Amino acid sequence: MRPELWKGRRVLLTGHTGFKGAWLALLLERLGAEVTGFALAPPTQPSLFELARAGEALRDLRGDVRDLPAVRRAVDETKPEIVIHTAAQSLVRTSYEEPVATYATNVMGTVHVLEAARHAPSVRAVLVVTSDKCYENREWVWGYRENEPMGGSDPYSSSKGCAELVTGAYRASFFQSGAAVASARAGNVIGGGDWAPNRLLPDAARAFSAGRPLEVRNPRAVRPWQHVLEPLSGYVALAEALQEDGAAFAGAWNFGPADEDARTVGDVVERFTQLWGGGARWEATPGVHPHEAHLLRLDCAKARTVLGWRPRTRLDEALQWTADWYGSWRRGVDMREFTREQIERYLSMEQ
Repeated sequence: MRPELWKGRRVLLTGHTGFKGAWLALLLERLGAEVTGFALAPPTQPSLFELARAGEALRDLRGDVRDLPAVRRAVDETKPEIVIHTAAQSLVRTSYEEPVATYATNVMGTVHVLEAARHAPSVRAVLVVTSDKCYENREWVWGYRENEPMGGSDPYSSSKGCAELVTGAYRASFFQSGAAVASARAGNVIGGGDWAPNRLLPDAARAFSAGRPLEVRNPRAVRPWQHVLEPLSGYVALAEALQEDGAAFAGAWNFGPADEDARTVGDVVERFTQLWGGGARWEATPGVHPHEAHLLRLDCAKARTVLGWRPRTRLDEALQWTADWYGSWRRGVDMREFTREQIERYLSMEQ
C-alpha cells in the first residue's frame, strides 16, 4: 500500500457503516484519501462505525444501494475517482429469512453502483467486493481459483455469484475503455467491532459477555479465516493497480489466508474461548440447520504473483487481536484510538 497514491484521492465507499466498511474507512483515512461513505444506518447496535467514530474519517451520506437515483446522486455530487462497493446483505442465515431483500441488495445494488459509475467521467477505478461463497462449491479440498464457475445453493451465496456475473458483464459491455473494473473475493473475516448476528465470533462475544455458553452449529465446517485488515489491504493494493494500469488488473481476485489457516469452526472457537478466559465455554448445537458449505478454501496465487500481496498475520494472531479488541471495549477504552492503533500495527508489519 502506497499512501502517496491515496493522498487527496476522492473515494466513494458504499457500505461504510458496516463492519468491513468501517474498518476500510479508517484505513483509507490513514492513507490520506478523501472518502465519502454511502450507506444505510449502522446495521447493529453496538457498531464499529459508532464506537470507532468512523464518521470522523469521511463525509457520511445515508442512502440505499437499491435506490438507483440515490446512488446516481451520490456519484454526481462527489465525483469520485475510485468507487469501492462493499454494501451488502452479508449473512447466509438472513438470506434464508429475507431472500428477496438479499437479491435486491446484492445483485441490483451492484447493478446500480456500476450503472452510476459508467456515466461518471471522474471515475478511474471500480472495485466490487463480493465473497468467497460466490463459487459453485463442490466441497473440494483445494482452493477455488478466480476462473472457477460461479454458483451457490443458498440465497446469499448465489446472490454473490450473480454479483460477480453482473460485474463481469458490465466490465465487458461498458468499461472496455475509461474506468477499470475489478471484483474481490475474501475469506471469513474476523476482527474487533463485528456484532452481526449468526456469525461465529460476534455470537461468541455476546454469549461470553452475558455469561452464557456459545452454541455452535457446524463445528467441523472448514473456512478460510483471516483478520479483516488482510483483505482490506488487498482491496487497497488492487485499487492502486487499477489506477495505474487498469487493463492489466481488471477482473476477479481472491484475497484469502495461508492454506494452513483454513481451519474448522471448532478449532477457531476453542482458541477464542481460551483467549477470552473467565470461564467462557462453547457447545455444539444439535438439530437440523439451514444448509451451509462444509469445506471452503481460496487459491490466492494470482494476488501473490501479480499484485505481490500476501497475508501479514496468521490465524492465532488474528484471534488474539480480535480478543484484545473486545476486551478493550469491555474495559471502556477509547475504541477509535485502539482501532487506529491496530491499523498502525498492521501497516508496520512486513508481508
